[in-house]
Amino acid sequence: MANSTDSPANSSANSRRGLFSRKSAADKPSKANKQPGRLKQIVQVFQMTRRNDPNVVWLMLLAFVAIVIVCLVIGLLIQNWVTLLIISIPLGLLAATFILSRRAERAAFAQIEGQPGAAGAALSVLRRGWILQEQPVAVNPRTQDAVFRAVGRPGVVLVTEGPSHRVKQLVEAERRKMNRILPNVKIHVIETGRGEGQVELSKVAKTVQKLKNELTKQEVAAVDKRLQALGSNKLPIPKGVDPFKARPDRRAMRGR
Repeated sequence: MANSTDSPANSSANSRRGLFSRKSAADKPSKANKQPGRLKQIVQVFQMTRRNDPNVVWLMLLAFVAIVIVCLVIGLLIQNWVTLLIISIPLGLLAATFILSRRAERAAFAQIEGQPGAAGAALSVLRRGWILQEQPVAVNPRTQDAVFRAVGRPGVVLVTEGPSHRVKQLVEAERRKMNRILPNVKIHVIETGRGEGQVELSKVAKTVQKLKNELTKQEVAAVDKRLQALGSNKLPIPKGVDPFKARPDRRAMRGR
């Protein structure tokens, strides 16, 4: 007589339990897709920065040693150098990390300089309060010159990408379109590059943030809605740089 536990019904139930009790190989996280840890990210940022800026090692070391020496001197004066030495070590590491973060951002922009989408990457590091367009608002498909836009309290900022003599016509056409629907809104134009009157990629965000506020937060939202309704020849960014992925990971550089 056949055992009841070997019946087809029980066999099917056992197979179902086995199917749902184990995760398939496809459900298990792949090591290849696993994000690197914070420490590994900091090492990667440091290596990238050192390749583009060999002096960063000495600057970080100088900042660390200077903080330690200053704290030791203060500790000797107040006759408590041990406590000040303990305090100086994390302060020195913080100073070195700060220098690394600044130099890493500059090195990252140096790597993407001249590539399509670099101006958008420079805008993408702006802090909260700005409405950015992921795609350029105007593109010349033949030359790959582009114009990127940001809307904030200073008004509308157009950031150009390409030689000044070529991109001028492109940005002026965009400015005329906006003037028709936003006659009282200030429009700023920033040309990226290293020539006279141009702004380096690493300094674009700082230049934008220095602009004088002209609008309220509510007016910024209203201006953006009008611009969205205006539309433009928003062509995809040519293969090159993804503006929203090109900036360095600041949290990783701070060790968080």
